[in-house]
Amino acid sequence: RQGIGEPSVYHAVVVIFLEFFAWGLLTTPMLTVLHQTFPQHTFLMNGLIHGVKGLLSFLSAPLIGALSDVWGRKSFLLLTVFFTCAPIPLMKISPWWYFAVISMSGVFAVTFSVIFAYVADITQEHERSTAYGLVSATFAASLVTSPAIGAYLSQAYGDTLVVVLASGVALLDIGFILLAVPESLPEEMRPVSWGAPISWEQADPFASLRKVGQDSTVLLICITVFLSYLPEAGQYSSFFLYLRQVIGFSSETVAAFIGVVGILSILAQTVVLGILMRSIGNKNTILLGLGFQILQLAWYGFGSQPWMMWAAGAVAAMSSITFPAISAMVSRNADPDQQGVVQGMITGIRGLCNGLGPALYGFVFYLFHVELNEMAEVETLGKASKPNMANPTDESSIIPGPPFLFGACSVLLSLLVALFIPEHNLVLRSGGHKKHSTGAQAHPHSPPAGGSDGKEPLLEDSSV
Repeated sequence: RQGIGEPSVYHAVVVIFLEFFAWGLLTTPMLTVLHQTFPQHTFLMNGLIHGVKGLLSFLSAPLIGALSDVWGRKSFLLLTVFFTCAPIPLMKISPWWYFAVISMSGVFAVTFSVIFAYVADITQEHERSTAYGLVSATFAASLVTSPAIGAYLSQAYGDTLVVVLASGVALLDIGFILLAVPESLPEEMRPVSWGAPISWEQADPFASLRKVGQDSTVLLICITVFLSYLPEAGQYSSFFLYLRQVIGFSSETVAAFIGVVGILSILAQTVVLGILMRSIGNKNTILLGLGFQILQLAWYGFGSQPWMMWAAGAVAAMSSITFPAISAMVSRNADPDQQGVVQGMITGIRGLCNGLGPALYGFVFYLFHVELNEMAEVETLGKASKPNMANPTDESSIIPGPPFLFGACSVLLSLLVALFIPEHNLVLRSGGHKKHSTGAQAHPHSPPAGGSDGKEPLLEDSSV
């Protein structure tokens, strides 16, 4: 085998950590470059860029997964990491090209999908949830630490150094894959010929979504996921920009906010989630998580002071228990041979939301005229005032964050739908679901071979 040692989960962990650490470093410079490049309609353009990227990732993930079943994981890890990190140096070279390449890089921005397949190749079924949890925790840890480091370096030495450092980390990741990562997919698991045909079902991003209506319980769960994750995906794409430019957070404060909320979210998903599942049950935990999400989004929508954002951030950490609880409900109640099918549907819907959510948020900001035209003056004066709230008669002074209120309404509908989900006897009539024999599927949008993945990871490639 090429690489160092036998393939292991630790190879996957290092790849994920380096990629997201590189992007986390750029949190502060990217907010500045975004406004400088699009001084008019900043939120709208931000939403469109992330929306195009998310939709392209959703459409391409199944095809890349199917191809990795034929050609192996290592080559596609190299491909996805290279193209995902390719825009980084362009931030200082040409901002317009930087944002153009970011949106187009969505075609290959599916590193998580290939990593999940890599882990599935080298772990037994009973080990897989633990291995996925380690990868997801590494992803969270990289985003907890890197924005703060990037903000400090940007403040002390300038954005250029941060971009150079992030580019160096990305090159280190590429070099690690080339030299240290061994191939995980055994030769005997691949088709005889590299020209083996790829079926349309394997490459169809909507394949899992078409099975949604086959069971009423699964339909309710999928509607719940769609209505609750759509505003969350939009929030991921615009919230740090919103904190920096509208609420008046400094770069260092944004980085601290990311770190604190990230740590609280990890605690919520590990310690608090276990306690709640044992004490109030699975379904009630989901309802509680949705309730926290409604409160968080409403607080973001009406909040105009920094302390309100910090308080809402603590509530946001508690709302992170929703998706692990939904995944656990499916895992516990679905038939063993159907878990991969249902999890594939849920993850497919989340992938679709990663494209629709940012575009929707950007459009709502645009409709309510939340703009950043006076941001440069505020930055120069060093004030923490909100530029778009200067006029007390302005509608934005009454509702600072309209998209967050829209999101709260969406999650409220999700909560009402979730009330009707039965807590037991979840069964999916999958019909003639085709089980592929080409090894573990490398994408979360189609069910894994024979449902072998059991439980999909809870964190996704949504931050890049």
